Amino acid sequence: MGKRIISRRRGAGTGRYRSPSHRHHGPIYHPGPSVVGEGRVVGIVMAPGRTAPVAEVQGPDGKVHRTLAMAGLATGDPVAFQRGAVGRGSILPLAEVPDGTLVSNLEVKPFDGGRLVRAAGTSALVVAHQGKEVTVQLPSGAFKTLLATCRAQVGAVAGGGRLERPIIKAGKKFWATRTLARAPFKVRGVAMNPVNHPFGGGAHQHVGRPSTVSSGTWPGAKVGRFSRSQRRKRRGRGSA
Repeated sequence: MGKRIISRRRGAGTGRYRSPSHRHHGPIYHPGPSVVGEGRVVGIVMAPGRTAPVAEVQGPDGKVHRTLAMAGLATGDPVAFQRGAVGRGSILPLAEVPDGTLVSNLEVKPFDGGRLVRAAGTSALVVAHQGKEVTVQLPSGAFKTLLATCRAQVGAVAGGGRLERPIIKAGKKFWATRTLARAPFKVRGVAMNPVNHPFGGGAHQHVGRPSTVSSGTWPGAKVGRFSRSQRRKRRGRGSA
């Protein structure tokens, strides 16, 4: 009997397929509502488990808070918390951000810490204010309405040219994707041996059998297209 295919063997990321925890520097969210005033950037650090760098900001309470670094943010720059100037990296409610401003790390609910637009190089656009709500345009082009009390960081997330930098060596891609718990390369099933994949083997690369599979098939053989949807489509055409 053959082995389970790689996607099934990875499972929930156990063992060798789990991202190494020592490379993650902890969660990055907006500070609590009690932090109000102006802080100052004391350092920009790399976070291997993230696509964007992290800024260390000394807040008005004297503590160092970790936030996502915005493009163009440098050590010594001022950062406002809750209220203040609409400057790069400031964390302000959407009600205080004027229309046409680029923002990122938006909160879906007030004081949830930031959930949207957090990847490197991404940004959203504040489109309009309507009373207690603010409309923003997400990087996908979709418009989303949020409460005016939801906070966001002013500016675009740093690290926008990350994908333009060439990998050059296969080993670098291996370690980079291991940090993110991803597979570095994707091998076609027909290019494998029969022991590694149900589509493997043969005199030339071809599936050699129907590519649809029953929903009750054991995990090591469940590859290709699931026939349940095919039956649903046929049943829908017949009933019409």
